[in-house]
Amino acid sequence: MATSMNEADAANELMRLAKLIAHHNKRYHGEDAPEISDAAYDALVRRNAQLEAAFPHLVRDDSPGRLVGHEVAASPLAKVSHAVRMMSLDNAFSDADLADFVQRVRRFLNLADDAPLAFTAEDKIDGLSCSLRYEAGKLVRAATRGDGQVGEDVTPNVATIADIPQQLSGAVPDVFEVRGEVYMAKADFTAINAAQEAKGDKIFANPRNAAAGSLRQKDASVTASRPLRFLAHGWGAASAVPETSQLAMMQRMADWGIPVSPWLARFDTNAALTAHYRQIEAARADLPYDIDGVVYKVDDLALQERLGFVAKAPRWAIARKFPAERAETTLEAIDIQVGRTGKLTPVGRLTPVTVGGVVVANVTLHNRDEIARLGVRPGDRVVIQRAGDVIPQVVENLTRDAVRDPYLFPDHCPQCQSEAVAEEGEVDVRCTGGLICPAQRTERLKHFVSRAALDIEGLGEKTIDEFFALGWLESPADIFRLKARRGEIIGREGWKDKSVDNLLVAIEAKRSPDAARLLFGLGIRHVGAVTARDLLKRFQTLDGLRETVRLASQLTSDENADEIFAANFDLLAIDGIGPAVVEALADFFHEPHNLAVWDDLLSEVSPPPYVVETKDSAVAGKTVVFTGALETMSRDEAKAQAERLGARSAGTVSAKTDLVVAGPGAGSKLKKAQELGIAVIDEAAWAEIVKAAG
Repeated sequence: MATSMNEADAANELMRLAKLIAHHNKRYHGEDAPEISDAAYDALVRRNAQLEAAFPHLVRDDSPGRLVGHEVAASPLAKVSHAVRMMSLDNAFSDADLADFVQRVRRFLNLADDAPLAFTAEDKIDGLSCSLRYEAGKLVRAATRGDGQVGEDVTPNVATIADIPQQLSGAVPDVFEVRGEVYMAKADFTAINAAQEAKGDKIFANPRNAAAGSLRQKDASVTASRPLRFLAHGWGAASAVPETSQLAMMQRMADWGIPVSPWLARFDTNAALTAHYRQIEAARADLPYDIDGVVYKVDDLALQERLGFVAKAPRWAIARKFPAERAETTLEAIDIQVGRTGKLTPVGRLTPVTVGGVVVANVTLHNRDEIARLGVRPGDRVVIQRAGDVIPQVVENLTRDAVRDPYLFPDHCPQCQSEAVAEEGEVDVRCTGGLICPAQRTERLKHFVSRAALDIEGLGEKTIDEFFALGWLESPADIFRLKARRGEIIGREGWKDKSVDNLLVAIEAKRSPDAARLLFGLGIRHVGAVTARDLLKRFQTLDGLRETVRLASQLTSDENADEIFAANFDLLAIDGIGPAVVEALADFFHEPHNLAVWDDLLSEVSPPPYVVETKDSAVAGKTVVFTGALETMSRDEAKAQAERLGARSAGTVSAKTDLVVAGPGAGSKLKKAQELGIAVIDEAAWAEIVKAAG
């Protein structure tokens, strides 16, 4: 229990939870690639709330209780500031939680238990939150939720969704912002995945991810080709709200042509609210779209106004989540899959079982430690859970006490027989074979051509597997030599003159690729898309990066000590680059076969120097360090400002630092700057520099 913890342990757990929840928020909201179930995520949030309630003085600035969604990730879409913040919802998980919510509302409003109080109830669509701004009845802007304050502009994309009217009918306010969920129906999701698989393209994990990925496209024609739909659940900025109740206003929006849930209804008692929840829960599997709960809202808009908001959610609404769906089946086998980084991932093969209307035959077992924790072996009866997971998971082993040999996790790679080991402090077991491992080579090739890397249209997973099996693709450079095999490709199943020529044109278009995408595409451990961009912002060219890493990884002697120190400083001074990244780069460039792949690739492609578009400013080209408490902006915002002004933001002060921006409480960094004679300014002076740059 939270109350039995000491203060130090509570502070440490709150720190861990803040980082963990932020990570999963980013995976879900920012990258449309959740790693854990809704139920597991909700458990983390509940634990955080329990600790904060027990130790209110330990509530962190980055508390998950204060955050909505996630900051918009690097995206080709323009950012949009919401006139009225898009909030999240607090959650309930039981009849008692719902009763507590109703009682809290009554206490806040000072209403007696027998005083009338009505609520609306509707199904909670599992889709992507979207805001639609209408002016004089005409749709002028659509935006995703993002972090609640800033989202992505998806106006051209939304124009392709048939459910969303471009012009509202009837008398409407001058400004009215509709809010709801963009989603993909279950049948449409099944059809689009079948089409993706037939083309050898990426398979979507679930309808929510398919909808999010389809809406957040730079090319609206891609969105137009995807069967997206929309249901409204409320509104934001409005010049007028012509009704006095939630239900009446939603009905008015329906009259204007906005789709609303057929399950929306109003109730005056807890029993009726609970009965409606049970009715929706029973119908869940047969609904044409995915839902994950029921949303309750105080019906009277004047009472909503009085209730107001807490940190990230309205006091007048709550989402009652459905429990994770479970089923019992037999674990028939455990297969080991090898990924592009060599990670050995165990996958359980099940006797197929239906969970929540979906037939499940595979389940993730995560890693060696999770297998040991569950004590699972082939032949065990297990309980599996599905709650929107990418792959369902085992939650209980019903026959762990049965006499049977334990499962022995492999200590050699099943693909290349190289030794498989876990590095110190890590739970993941990895193949040490590197590029001699066929599994790693094919997975790395798939990563190299993926959307976030070189994004070569038409070169999907099935094509990579096919060409690799034929011996045509051994390394990334071989992709650019496929044009010599045009005659061999034509005539193979599924390949005709036009499709082959389209593929070769797409490949040739990447002869001068973005350097950061190319670096990311090489699959160097710890070098993700953001890290690759950060490295290229500093070094501009791949050769410059390679030379710096070479110097940084040399053995130190009296003759080269300064040079090696400078190289390490250049790397570690980059915000977000730590020892793990530097070590991974050093390891990569230390291996002769990696250097051979690198040199071979650069003989086929010529990435231009990485260019960072910046404004002319007084700090362009300089290194800036922020220290102390910033009062008018977050540290991340300050670093982003520095980057836009053409400066480099570093985390440490050294002789190469040009400017230190010091807020209240600045300590050792300020002292070191003063000792080195480095210019120091306060936050107000920094704001003037930003303002002067326009």
